[in-house]
Amino acid sequence: MRALAQDFDCRDEAQGRACRLRVRAQPGARREGLSGTWNGMLKLAVSAPPEDGRANESLARLLAQLLDVKRSAVALLAGETSRTKEFRVELSVAEARARLLPQLDAQAEDA
Repeated sequence: MRALAQDFDCRDEAQGRACRLRVRAQPGARREGLSGTWNGMLKLAVSAPPEDGRANESLARLLAQLLDVKRSAVALLAGETSRTKEFRVELSVAEARARLLPQLDAQAEDA
């Protein structure tokens, strides 16, 4: 049974052709990657500092890598200067969950 802490908000958009993901950013981290979930959001760590949009670009690139989509398929919708962000990904909710949940499970087992 999946732990409740591994659940994250992923909402349908564009009649199933895209989804919205809420992300909790951790800029300036030593290691980049998926750090689990936090309050229903994916927690992503990037080494880029939160200056001049560098962390936002790194977050979008990391999210694209985690979901195995092109960088152009990921767009920041909200939270440009906040640690809480919302991204639009050109991927169905089911596909996004199918790609992220195994990574979250593996990360939880390592902890």
